[in-house]
Amino acid sequence: MKQFDVTGMSCAACSTRVEKAVSKVSGVQSCSVNLLTNSMGVEGTAAEADIIKAVRDAGYGASLHGGSQTDKTRTGRDDHADTQTPVLKLRLISSVIILLILMYFSMGHMMWDWPLPVWIENNHIAMGIIQLLLSAAVMVINQKFFINGFRSLLRRSPNMDTLVALGSSASFVWSTAALLLMTDAQLSSDHEAVMKYMHEFYFESAAMIVTLITVGKMLEARSKGKTTDALRSLMSLAPAQAVLMRGSQEVTVDVSQVRKGDIFIVRPGQSIPVDGIVLEGSSAVSEAALTGESIPVDKTKGDRVSAATLNQSGFIRCEAVRVGEDTTLSQIIRMVSEAAATKAPAAKIADRVSGIFVPAVIILAVVTTVIWLILGQEFGFALARGISVLVISCPCALGLATPVAIMVGNGVGARNGILFKTAVSLENTGKINIAALDKTGTVTSGHPKVTDIIPASGYNENELLSLALALETKSEHPLAQAVVEKGNELGLAVRGVTDFKAMPGNGLSAKLDSTLLIGGSLKYISSITDIPLQMSQEADELSSDGKTPLLFMEGDRFAGIIAAADTIKEDSARAVKELKDMGIKVIMLTGDNERTAGAVGAQAGVDEVIAGVLPDGKESVIRQLMKKGKVAMVGDGINDAPALTRADIGIAIGAGTDVAVDAADVVLMKSSLADVPAAIRLSRAALRNIHQNLFWAFFYNVIGIPVAAGCFVALGLTLNPMFGAAAMSLSSLFVVSNALRLNLCRIHDAGRDRKIKIRTERNRKKEMIRTINIKGMMCGHCEARVKKALEGLEEVESAEVSHEKATAAVTLRCEISDEKLKSAVEDQDYEVTSIVH
Repeated sequence: MKQFDVTGMSCAACSTRVEKAVSKVSGVQSCSVNLLTNSMGVEGTAAEADIIKAVRDAGYGASLHGGSQTDKTRTGRDDHADTQTPVLKLRLISSVIILLILMYFSMGHMMWDWPLPVWIENNHIAMGIIQLLLSAAVMVINQKFFINGFRSLLRRSPNMDTLVALGSSASFVWSTAALLLMTDAQLSSDHEAVMKYMHEFYFESAAMIVTLITVGKMLEARSKGKTTDALRSLMSLAPAQAVLMRGSQEVTVDVSQVRKGDIFIVRPGQSIPVDGIVLEGSSAVSEAALTGESIPVDKTKGDRVSAATLNQSGFIRCEAVRVGEDTTLSQIIRMVSEAAATKAPAAKIADRVSGIFVPAVIILAVVTTVIWLILGQEFGFALARGISVLVISCPCALGLATPVAIMVGNGVGARNGILFKTAVSLENTGKINIAALDKTGTVTSGHPKVTDIIPASGYNENELLSLALALETKSEHPLAQAVVEKGNELGLAVRGVTDFKAMPGNGLSAKLDSTLLIGGSLKYISSITDIPLQMSQEADELSSDGKTPLLFMEGDRFAGIIAAADTIKEDSARAVKELKDMGIKVIMLTGDNERTAGAVGAQAGVDEVIAGVLPDGKESVIRQLMKKGKVAMVGDGINDAPALTRADIGIAIGAGTDVAVDAADVVLMKSSLADVPAAIRLSRAALRNIHQNLFWAFFYNVIGIPVAAGCFVALGLTLNPMFGAAAMSLSSLFVVSNALRLNLCRIHDAGRDRKIKIRTERNRKKEMIRTINIKGMMCGHCEARVKKALEGLEEVESAEVSHEKATAAVTLRCEISDEKLKSAVEDQDYEVTSIVH
């Protein structure tokens, strides 16, 4: 996705217009404009120059967004810095000072008889001229509204600035006309007409409208700045310098000069400059900045370290393996930034409304004025109603409703080590009702540990483990490493052996002080010696519990059993319970046999275990599960990538492979299954916040516009244009402030979890289904692209795509035109031949 910076946008109508303009450029597959960050993401083969030209032709500015985010921070450049608030603050202070003087003349003297110089007090024309000059000064200070507004109007693409400019200009022009008519009446000595026109002055309204809108814009800019705090805090973590080893010399350089393969050192209290591997030393490293985990992680020779993590105790020497844009920190920043540039399905409602909203409001304001004139009201009253309609209408709140919630939600996730790659993934994660978990590395730790030590008669635990340690030390098998780890943990000395032999499928043998040691499976050891019945039964029970029993002999004596197993993670059972409490069915996938898989599944508490799944079979299992509901696949291995891509939501454990992380929609930086329910909670909270914002934006306009138009005059309820401007400003401020409440979301608190309603098969039959015949799909990747495109439509519940059948079976939430379905598929460069109802 290419990233662009867009300038000149002021409301949702602007962002919608830019999207439409760029989408028409040949080679553009998709375009998403973010009003909050003034950014645009474009996918396709279109030339950058053509995209920029399309934006400029639409009346806005555009430039390619480039450069390393971390580099920008180190050089003092921050694309997310709040540069608007200081400018708006200066404009506001100047406007308020002049406005107070204007209000003194226009209202203070007339309403409260505040004193004025004698030469002005009885000179109504002078009073009018002073008000004209003061209001003109305020309008000049806020000329941006008028320049942008009328420029957009001339291009037939009106926006929020157009509404403000028209409202303020109408007040000013009518007041100026009233001043000229009053001057004529003064010359004719028509005192009654002079006083009549004096009351037709709306100079203070013209100035007050732009001033109040500036107040709202400043507060909005300040609040919007806070929504990117999480991203800026991530960028600020990047250390500025690194200490490299050049020969025997330590050289301090800018971190941008570090290259892959360089050797760098980190002392206690210093941040690690780039991703690397520890070559020498050991330390406790705090990874809280990246994973949200407060407990430091021990690092020794061979362990990986990440940029921006803090070395807390020891001295370490490392080799740089990822630098610049390739570091984990840079990838997180890029992922969060790109997510902000994408658009959630919920935003499409606001986009459609915003596209026609401003022209509709302008027409409504004119109609309101005309109707009041037809009803016999004076022109000043009718004009005031029309101006009120213009200035109270706020498409800005509609445009901000979704992106501010997405940005804050992404920030909360990033602080907790949960990264949503797109706005769609943030919105849809909370909608899943089936969670498929890979066993190894996801539910379990991924490497075996000793769980049981059962010595035979004549041996104790330490003696048995000492014999096993001597034998297993020379083996590289994972089960052997589990025995070695246990021996090292207990501080047992390793005794040397000779004549070591590995017998694949059976076990190991070696000589210890001329005594033969043998270790192996129950079947193999049983073929060599007689095993006591009780011990044989113990081995069977261990196997049924999902553990692997290792039997040992010393000479011709049976020494005992040591069992090892890939144990479940400490938080796996709790995470599974939390998922079930949310109404989500939890299924574990594994290639293990049913007995082992069942034992692990029972410990974790999952609803169902699907065992014996081959590495390439997970994708087909997910395909079948998707017929029953929205599915999230959680995995960490290379063989999980197809299933992660196939699922409605792919969730990758961050400690997993790069392939799995690339294929996923959500990335968990920690290897903790507890972050899965946390991600779902955050998604649901963000979706609730979006719905609240959209409700307020629509509700505000539905109530505000009729009041402004004078529909309730009979009840004595009218709206002064000044109060309409204040309400317009507050609506955007409310939406942004509501989104900031997401920062208070406690994503690891299961106390408020609610079960979602899982759709039954009976209800599912009642849903509308359409079959799309598609030409050009060749593989599973094609299927995934078409599926994501169709399910990105808000009207689509799910899509079952098959490249073999060349079809997509689409289940709908509500009615949708065939043309829209066709467009979604053909935007991905596939041909729709027909759609069957």
